[in-house]
Amino acid sequence: MQITDVKVRKLFDEGPMRAIVSVTFDGQLAVHDIKVINAREKYFIVMPSRKNPDDTYRDIVHPINSQFRAALESAVINAFYEALENAENEVEDTEEAPAEF
Repeated sequence: MQITDVKVRKLFDEGPMRAIVSVTFDGQLAVHDIKVINAREKYFIVMPSRKNPDDTYRDIVHPINSQFRAALESAVINAFYEALENAENEVEDTEEAPAEF
């Protein structure tokens, strides 16, 4: 199974959750609401989950093995860094643009 697209849907400036991402596999299956979390100076992903009646959470979808999880996490975090860089460049471009009157 190949990761064919990673879209960063939303970036967050504050708190441990830094982004919400959608990933497409083989151009045929999309998984939404993968979260990019920053904790203890490290980024990692959290898969979409549902809250149970006993206030615990259960993943709706998740990687079966550590090798695929590492590949998925790497692709998502790389896309996050790219989106973050693009957002920073857009802010710089806006700040440098002369005001029009």
